[in-house]
Amino acid sequence: MKLRIPGAFFMRVKLIRYFCPLPTWTLKMHYKTEGIVLGTSSYSDTYSITRVFTRDFGRVSYLLPKPKSRRSKIKPSLFFPLSLLRLEVEHMPLRDIQRLKDTERLIPLYDLCTDMTKVSLSFFLAEFLSLVLRESDRNEHTYDYVRNSVETLEVAEKGIANFHLAFMVGLTRFLGIYPNLEGDEGDRYFDMLHGEFVRQAPLHPHYLKRGEGEYLQRLKRMNYQNMHRFKLSRDERNIIVDHLLKYYRLHLYDFPRLKSLDVLRELS
Repeated sequence: MKLRIPGAFFMRVKLIRYFCPLPTWTLKMHYKTEGIVLGTSSYSDTYSITRVFTRDFGRVSYLLPKPKSRRSKIKPSLFFPLSLLRLEVEHMPLRDIQRLKDTERLIPLYDLCTDMTKVSLSFFLAEFLSLVLRESDRNEHTYDYVRNSVETLEVAEKGIANFHLAFMVGLTRFLGIYPNLEGDEGDRYFDMLHGEFVRQAPLHPHYLKRGEGEYLQRLKRMNYQNMHRFKLSRDERNIIVDHLLKYYRLHLYDFPRLKSLDVLRELS
């Protein structure tokens, strides 16, 4: 015996779908964007997870298929630290890990794969950004700053050892934690919690003494164009990096130690 469903039932279903569409979190949307690779880690036998800072979605985790053959559509070799990619992606709101549909190199970066100093800087900055850029909100100004910095590092020939110092100070402007580095001779202490020079030692332990604060006075004049003019020893750069990381740690929640820092100390 065949079950007959009246036509009115189908009409009712159509009306429900028209006036009560599916919630947005069930919709799969395809987009084209560009991104900067921050890191990749193993996930399963068939997938890795890659963390990418995208222009349109902020920091996002994507499933990266492990290649089954040389003809695989998505090449994992493109996903090295700070690689600049053009992406076709699938996004579902409320999904923690999104999917890649297609990728291609946006700009070739040869030095960042072959020059050991630049390689160590790339690993350090990628890990640093992976911790700092934890928000998924869109921020085109921050993205443009990071992308321009990557392109600058690729072609830089002088002052490379100081690059990460200029980058870390510059990034504070886009994160809303840029310190006030102005001060006169009477301001002997740098209050790291409030980000300013003060005359009296703060009541908390998070401050730099006069000799330590002088490094910051020098940094406020450093940029990518003049970083080669700052003659700093390896020890001085390491001290400055420690101060900057402490400053970030005080102003950003849950900022652990960077694994790539030890390698950078040896090569910078």
